[in-house]
Amino acid sequence: MTLEGPSRPLTARLWLAALVPLLLLGALVSLIVFTAPGDTLRGSNTPPVERLEITRAELRPDGIVIHAINDGPDPVTIAQVTVDDAYWAFTSEKGDVLRHLGRTSILIPYPWVEGEAHLVKLVTSTGTTFEHEIPVAVMTPRPDGRYLLTFTLIGLYVGVIPVALGLLWFPLAARLGRTGLDVLLAVTVGLLLFLLVDTAFEGIESASSLPSSYQGVALFFATAAGAWLLLDLVGGWLRGRRARVKAAGATAGGVLALLVAVGIGLHNFGEGLAIGAAFALGEAALGTLLIIGFTLHNTTEGLAIIAPIARERPSLWTLAQLGLIGGLPTIAGAWMGGLVYSPVIAVVFLGLGTGAIAQVVHLIAKQMADGQPIGERFATAPIMAGLLAGFMVMYATGMLVG
Repeated sequence: MTLEGPSRPLTARLWLAALVPLLLLGALVSLIVFTAPGDTLRGSNTPPVERLEITRAELRPDGIVIHAINDGPDPVTIAQVTVDDAYWAFTSEKGDVLRHLGRTSILIPYPWVEGEAHLVKLVTSTGTTFEHEIPVAVMTPRPDGRYLLTFTLIGLYVGVIPVALGLLWFPLAARLGRTGLDVLLAVTVGLLLFLLVDTAFEGIESASSLPSSYQGVALFFATAAGAWLLLDLVGGWLRGRRARVKAAGATAGGVLALLVAVGIGLHNFGEGLAIGAAFALGEAALGTLLIIGFTLHNTTEGLAIIAPIARERPSLWTLAQLGLIGGLPTIAGAWMGGLVYSPVIAVVFLGLGTGAIAQVVHLIAKQMADGQPIGERFATAPIMAGLLAGFMVMYATGMLVG
């Protein structure tokens, strides 16, 4: 029997051997791009494939600004623009020709009328038209200090304060017996399962609306898987070093409560994005409805955070930290949604929220099972009642969001 010695560091020759396949692959891709075999097979008389995506419309005092991206493989030339079936002059920030994934902002000096609907059409050089409807014309808000302060207050109302109110149930949770605590944890799982379904649905819906070149559904599931693995690594690292960070509250329940707060925080970031984007797009009525619905909806999230530490004696500062982790991302999401809303960023964070919440549900279920098969543990009447209660509470408050 021979024992292998320690691995030797890679030599320059081994590094070269590792790089050669990559260099050859790069050369092959360059050859494909240079020779363009697809163009040869398609022929010179075949019309180009045009896919122009209009991502956003802004209404300014000097006219309408249309943001567009070329989602197709061939260059697209924007030849004409019509608003309400009337041709208008326009200026394009990046020129009239857009290559693959090229972006531009098109200024149309059209005297839009507040409160009315307008239909904008972009006409390419081949005669293909791409439409964007503005259902209700409202001036697009411009960022300033008052604008940021308003979104900060919205984030406090929707995320921070409701989560803090939910934390006030801690004294009641701390006095529950074993059965009562198990039911509380089951309610928490029910709450999180609803958030999981809701976030996954929103993520897939948003991913489907992205330009096809972004492969939105794949991006969503990749970020969800990444969040699952990241929280798994972080949770294992914290549990493995519990003694070293005991002063930071890293007990078994504290680690789980922290992971719950992180998952809820990522979910609330997505809620802030939705609210900010609604106001930025001029949909004030929708934004107000989202604020009221999310405020009621998020109060139960504080309960989900305290459930894993109900048997412990955390300090007020620890509870405050957990509440801020779960609630503050709402403010950041509202800022980003209102100032620089990007559908791609929304899909990424919805994917992160989905993966994080799924990981947290898995961890809580394992803790509740305590070595038993999870199916058997959750098959009891009190646990099933708790699961259903948590899900139905979130369902009932979620109806207010519309």
